[in-house]
Parts: sequence; C-alpha cells; structure tokens
Amino acid sequence: MKAYSLENINNLKYKEIDKPNCLDGWVLVKVKAAGICSSDIPRIFKKGTYHFPTIPGHEFSGIVDEVGAGVDRNLLGKSVGVFPLIPCKECEQCKNKHYEMCSNYDYIGSRRDGGFSEFVAVPEWNLIELPSDISFTDAAMLEPLAVALHAMKQGGDISGKKVAIIGTGMIGFAAAQWANKMGAQMVTVIGRSHKKEELAKNVNVDYTTLDNVNCEYDVVLEAVGSNSSIDLAINIVKAAGTLIVMGNPEGNIVLKQNTYWRILRKQLHLVGTWNSAYENGKKSDWSEVIEALHHNEIKVDNLISHIFQQEKLVEGLELMREHKEPYCKVMTVWNEEHSCNSEITSIE
Repeated sequence: MKAYSLENINNLKYKEIDKPNCLDGWVLVKVKAAGICSSDIPRIFKKGTYHFPTIPGHEFSGIVDEVGAGVDRNLLGKSVGVFPLIPCKECEQCKNKHYEMCSNYDYIGSRRDGGFSEFVAVPEWNLIELPSDISFTDAAMLEPLAVALHAMKQGGDISGKKVAIIGTGMIGFAAAQWANKMGAQMVTVIGRSHKKEELAKNVNVDYTTLDNVNCEYDVVLEAVGSNSSIDLAINIVKAAGTLIVMGNPEGNIVLKQNTYWRILRKQLHLVGTWNSAYENGKKSDWSEVIEALHHNEIKVDNLISHIFQQEKLVEGLELMREHKEPYCKVMTVWNEEHSCNSEITSIE
C-alpha cells in the first residue's frame, strides 16, 4: 500500500509499505478521506511524532476492508469515521468513561500509524458507522467538529450569552456554529485580518478583526495558542465570565503581570479542553455531530477550502506551513475517491 511515512523530523516519504496486520478486535480501514490538522504541521516539520517511522494523520474516514477475530463480520464494507484516541480502559478516568482524559492513551497518527495511508489498523471500539447521507470528506471532519463541540460545552449553558471565538481555523468556525446552535445571543469569530470574512458569511457567523473588538463577552474560546491571543481573551471576557483555552501552544505561554491580575480581579472561570467525548454505541460528542450533520444543522462543506488527491498531500502541507493563501480545512482524498468538489479550491 502507499503511505506517507515520517522517517524523522521534516523527512516525510511517500512510499510503498506493507499493509498493517489485522489483530483480534481490530479492523483495517480503507481510507477514503483524510484532513490535515494544524497540529500535523509542527508534528511533521518541527517536533516529530513519538517514534520513527510513523504515518501521521488522525482526521480520516473510510470503509472497513478487513476484520480481525472477534469482530462482527457485518462491519465489512461499512462506511466509518474513526475516534483516534485509543484509551487504556484501566485508569481512573477511563473507569469513569472520561476516555478523552485517559492517563495512558495511544493515539492514531502520532503514537501509532495514522490516516495518511491507504489502509489503517483501528480497534473496532473506535469506529462510528456513518449514515448514507454523510460523505467521506464530511466524515473526515468528525474529529475536529467533535473537538469544537466539546470545547463549547465547557462554557456551560451559553443560551442568551455573548460568545467570542479567537481563531479562524476550521475548529474556530465550527465552534461558532455550535455556539449558535446552543442558543448564544451573539457569536463573534475574531481574526487577524479580513481574509476569512467571506468564509464567516458562508457559515452564517459574525466576524471581526483584532483591532475592531468593541465589547466584552460572557464566554471566550481561545483557539490559537499564542501569548497574544490568550492575552486578548483575558482582556475581552467579562468579570465572572468563562475563558476556555484549547489552542495548541506554539511555545511557552508567558502572561504579563497586568494580564494575570485580570484573571484574579475578574474572578474568571478558566477551563482547559483538548479532545472530545466518545463512547462506542452511546451518546457522545461524536454521535451529536453525526446527528447535526444528518439534519444539516452544521455547515461543513464550506469549511473545506482545499482538496488534494493523495499523491499531492505534501502540497497541502506546504500550503499550510507557508500560508501560501488563506485556508480553512485542507482535505485529501484517497483510494481513487473523487467527488464533485475534488477540484483544488481556495478562499478568496
């Protein structure tokens, strides 16, 4: 099979390798679509994975191609999404079914081989079957959509409240849509420039730039992970408001003394979040995403700014790494998956 093997930091090779073994309780998924996460950029080019070689990619969907012993053979040929975190099922958090906070988790695409590959080995427990009306490209966004939903839930009951999202990546725009669905009075996405304004219109959310923020918000979601964005978040959240931090830090986070004082004097509620709640066959963030997509309550097609065939994945990585043009979700399609949207597009 063909796969992108990260041999070392900044050494990604597209090559022929053996298909993974299908273990007891596991399946092989034939990948049909795989999204590039912003975290894949430092993982591939700067920081590396947990060992080498590793196949990156944790946002993907596909078809069950092979099943191991003990797995229901009726899964063969089924279209599936994949929860990439593999919990230990033994730690305190797992016993309480908070699998996203597992102390000893494995992870597809960083700790073990992932979705930038024609086939991926996945535990049966991590599969979520797709309704026929959800495309493979939409299903490859289940993971970031669930992460965005989980983040907004950390704000508690946001009905009637003013909500700001700092960050114009796919998760930021998804979180804004969830906030609208959850009944927020006002939802504003805050970006550095006007480049993403058209995208905001396409998904029916308000947009403003950093230099034009003129009110305080009950709930602020920080989805960037930089010193400046966290500083802004603390400054624009109301007294006794809630600050949700989820942006992957680009380095050490250092707060100015006056900024730290605002946390104290505003008596802010500070919540961290990084993943999503999932339990096979039970109601979770993932099942809620499926339901929302099924009822067209969340717009996802407009979040996909670029689609590349599998052979061109590196072009997508370089586009994001070098910010060659504005983008939201960069998607790749695999195993001859061609859709009517498979032309490479861009946000104007």
